[in-house]
Amino acid sequence: MSSQIEIVGRVSGRRHWTVEQKLMILRDAFGAGGSVRGAIERHEVSSGLLYTWRHKALSGALASTGRSHSGFAEVEIREPGMLPSPLRAAGTGQIGIELPSGVRLTVDSAVDADALSRVIGVLTR
Repeated sequence: MSSQIEIVGRVSGRRHWTVEQKLMILRDAFGAGGSVRGAIERHEVSSGLLYTWRHKALSGALASTGRSHSGFAEVEIREPGMLPSPLRAAGTGQIGIELPSGVRLTVDSAVDADALSRVIGVLTR
């Protein structure tokens, strides 16, 4: 009889990850100082699954609140009279947005935040 004992690290079958867990693993793999190989080993996920999550996160399909959180945008707040003329919005409740690419948008204060997030996501690609 053998005196060796085998310890199974996980039970076979599907595991379920929350969106927050997936995003945390993606930050571990692709964030500053991250390592794909290290994240795969630490979290016991396959590389295919990791890249599937990454693709979904970049397309906005992986989000806990229905919004894409793929990055940050620099925002500069100015007094209304300080806006350059192309960004100056007529009337009240309008917002002028200039993206780093030079694209300029003016939106009404009643704009749907999810729709605006998707539009900005496409324009910043």
